Amino acid sequence: METKNIMIVGVGGQGTLLTSRILGGIAIHGGYDVKLSEVHGMAQRGGSVVTFVRYGDKVAEPIVEVGQADVLIAFERLEAMRYIHYLKKDGVLIANDWRIDPITVVTGVAEYPENILEEIEKDHKVYRINAMEEALKLGNSKVFNIIVLGMAARHMDFSKEDWMQVIEKTVPPKTVEINKKAFEVGYGNK
Repeated sequence: METKNIMIVGVGGQGTLLTSRILGGIAIHGGYDVKLSEVHGMAQRGGSVVTFVRYGDKVAEPIVEVGQADVLIAFERLEAMRYIHYLKKDGVLIANDWRIDPITVVTGVAEYPENILEEIEKDHKVYRINAMEEALKLGNSKVFNIIVLGMAARHMDFSKEDWMQVIEKTVPPKTVEINKKAFEVGYGNK
């Protein structure tokens, strides 16, 4: 199998690292060689967080090069814009249609760009969901990342049952059921 390149981008505290561990787990479960790379920006202060997950028959290095991501998972619109250049021409962006103002916007130094996802859609295939709204319907805002992952899972080569097994093994035991429900919401969203 040709190496698959997945990139997850978000803001500190959005569950980017847990999501990358689930992705790594599903690839290992599928019998692939896996490399993970976690790039922590100012994660503790709401800064950008990037993780790479690469899997295939034999993966040499963990870093995804510009223009090589098969799937870009973005937990926030501005982060999608910031890293869209990593996506292949025929790649897929899975985006949480959510806004988090960076400190430069909060302090008035910069303005948050308008129509980010609409602009990206001009050149790329974009699937979007307001995962925070969906998570709140489930009663737990923290599972929005698993909703986004569920949506992304539809664009990968693993069965829903395999995803559920890996989620069970990866998330904290007391959160297994809510995370499985969250995954179902994203997986069922076209």
